[in-house]
Amino acid sequence: MAMTIHVDVVSAEESIFSGLAEFVALPGEAGELGILPGHMPLLTRIKAGAVRLKLPQQNDEELIFVAGGMLEVQPNLVTVLADTAIRGKDLDEAKALEAKKHAEEAMVNRSSELDYARAQAELAEAVAQLAAIKKLRGRH
Repeated sequence: MAMTIHVDVVSAEESIFSGLAEFVALPGEAGELGILPGHMPLLTRIKAGAVRLKLPQQNDEELIFVAGGMLEVQPNLVTVLADTAIRGKDLDEAKALEAKKHAEEAMVNRSSELDYARAQAELAEAVAQLAAIKKLRGRH
């Protein structure tokens, strides 16, 4: 039996995943993070992107889109506290494309620096969602 680590992925709305995984990969603030059982303790912010979970006795990875948040790693526990979290199978490409288009228009038609910063954040989230959808489709 492979070594595992307990993983919890939660958002403000709900618990998205709670269970054992052999490996966790996600977009950290300074780059992609890979976490195996026994990883040293770590606390860091995460960026918008895909959390990939290698589950025991499954060939395909579980994919969860997160729109930023915090990651806490303990030797036997990984906790992802996401601003927003969506199961890979629930991602909507049309909605993400619409959000990307809206954010790009807002960047062009900005009325203040705050509007521009908000539009940049929305654009980054939409692009990350589209990348997660592409990853998910590439596996099937």
